Amino acid sequence: MSAQHPIISVTGSSGAGTTSVTRTFAHIFRREKITAVQVEGDSFHRYDREAMKAATAEADKAGNHHFCHFSPEANLLAELEELFRSYGDSGTGRTRHYVHDDDEARAYGGAPGTFTPWEDINPGSDLMLYEGLHGAVITGTVDVARHADLRIGVVPIINLEWIQKAHRDRVERHHSTEAIMDTILRRMTDYVNYICPQFSRTHVNFQRVPTVDTSDPFIARFIPTADESFVVIRFANPAGIDFPYLLAMLHDSFMSRPNIIVVPGGKMELAMQLIFTPMVLRLMEQRGRT
Repeated sequence: MSAQHPIISVTGSSGAGTTSVTRTFAHIFRREKITAVQVEGDSFHRYDREAMKAATAEADKAGNHHFCHFSPEANLLAELEELFRSYGDSGTGRTRHYVHDDDEARAYGGAPGTFTPWEDINPGSDLMLYEGLHGAVITGTVDVARHADLRIGVVPIINLEWIQKAHRDRVERHHSTEAIMDTILRRMTDYVNYICPQFSRTHVNFQRVPTVDTSDPFIARFIPTADESFVVIRFANPAGIDFPYLLAMLHDSFMSRPNIIVVPGGKMELAMQLIFTPMVLRLMEQRGRT
């Protein structure tokens, strides 16, 4: 952790909704004239798309049927921790970009499913924003969590997460229900061992809870909308959080515990603006004192 070079880490599994948090921070940074370095967790996968397929096949042959992108061995976690440490120390470090699709291929160069070359972070930024799978991960050899000044978890309830994944994989990737279920089962071991524990290390968690039936996520035809959901927001330390102000600004919100506020799903991004703006300004104030 570093007052001079703060790091914000947004953690959530694929399809969890971390993009909404990243978009909210982009608005805050633009409004407050903050220069941020954005790092995508996919950039620290160990394998590109084709190599990952080959590595998964090799793992299956060896009897490892839970090898996936959640797995520590499928990621460059030591390099990720080094980036966090280096940025916190000096505002520098090395990162790259994973090219997801044709649009990104045109923007960054390289084929979809590959990585851009490693590059040094340009000096002079105010803070770093990480968004990905492992922003608060701790293993036997790596501790990424200790380097982040603000850790945020984005965690839909598990059936909703599966519905979102199934919908994306069917529509965008044309996967069958059987293939989707196989991927979920493959991921479950490392989801329990490495993804879930991160949400006990976060300062704030956002968990979307649908108000429609999601009992069987594999037959759901539609993703529950924001208006068909509530968002449970948990603060690890509620000291300094102005709950009366949040309750007044977020219509139909309520407190379920002394450190938890529940807001209508359609108000999630507004809630993020109200919660994160003072947190970011506090980081900038601390930075200015050093």
